Amino acid sequence: MEPTTPHNPSDFLEKIEKVYEFTIPAKQKPGRLDAFLTHAVENATRTKVQKGIESGNVLVNGAPSRANYKIKPHDVITCTVMRMPPIQLIPEDIPLDIRYEDDDLVVIEKPAGISVHPGLGHRSGTIVNAMLYHMGIREAIDVSTDIAPWDEEDESVDTTEEASEASIFASAEVRPGIVHRLDRDTTGLLVVAKNYGASLALATQFKDRTVHREYVALVWGVMRDDSGLIESQIGYNSRNRKLRAVVDKGGKDAATEYTVLERYECATLVRLKLRTGRTHQIRVHMAHLHHPVVGDKDYGGREQAIQGVYHAYRKLAKDVLAHLDRQALHARTIGFTHPVTKKVIDVQSELPADMQAAIDLCRASAMA
Repeated sequence: MEPTTPHNPSDFLEKIEKVYEFTIPAKQKPGRLDAFLTHAVENATRTKVQKGIESGNVLVNGAPSRANYKIKPHDVITCTVMRMPPIQLIPEDIPLDIRYEDDDLVVIEKPAGISVHPGLGHRSGTIVNAMLYHMGIREAIDVSTDIAPWDEEDESVDTTEEASEASIFASAEVRPGIVHRLDRDTTGLLVVAKNYGASLALATQFKDRTVHREYVALVWGVMRDDSGLIESQIGYNSRNRKLRAVVDKGGKDAATEYTVLERYECATLVRLKLRTGRTHQIRVHMAHLHHPVVGDKDYGGREQAIQGVYHAYRKLAKDVLAHLDRQALHARTIGFTHPVTKKVIDVQSELPADMQAAIDLCRASAMA
């Protein structure tokens, strides 16, 4: 029998036991055990604390207790939690396609298939690993991944890559400074800060939405309107928390502008501008319009999309898809104010070869 493949890459990592011990001070007012631990244990939630108590991982004076136990002065409370091991940021000699660089920042062209930063499922081979080496750092850096204690099953706590990123890059000691992201299989321009001051200034520009970002995507179907604005809330996909979806409530406001550049027989080339920067925003919004990005396996842009193409153009659609083993999305332009010189930095990039080949095929078919 073949071994079972873990559902999550983090299943390969052995968790580390961490023990917290608290002695209740003499002047402590009575209160519930679960309420006390929710505030005392870092990144804890009431639900996780209660699960820990029920499973016997919390002892009061050496004995199991209950969530509603009223703590008393001089009680000794011991909690045992299992955490993921620290992420070790290891400098790696990975080639970088640099489009702009000075003492404070660098703009690189990110290829497909490389993540921006380490996470639970990919702890090396990222842009961060490459940037550390590029900046002359040779020693590994341990960074805690203490996001949520006890387990990762409670969906009220964000244990996703976004939360991991916040944990990794919140410290002034950790460089380089990642101030925005591109999905693993999205290509294009990425700005990375080299020092803490530049990181803060750039992060503020992204927060204030003063950074100009322009993407190009090849999407399925012939879009009717020449331009438009997609506004919605984006939240977790209820069936898969690694993905996102347009939701009616409980999400974050998201806005994407689009402009049609060219129309083909089974696809449309569009320019997109972000007014916000949510995870998978463009991919989610285009799928919501029923024009998923060509090649996007997560949001309906691969073989399932071909079934919606008019039968006369299905061979063309299959040929187009054969050029792309990822989503046809490219971050073509980035513009911002330099955090030190205050000059406007505007960098442009060309479409990658796989997208260009797919577009050329669409153009040739339309002209035939």
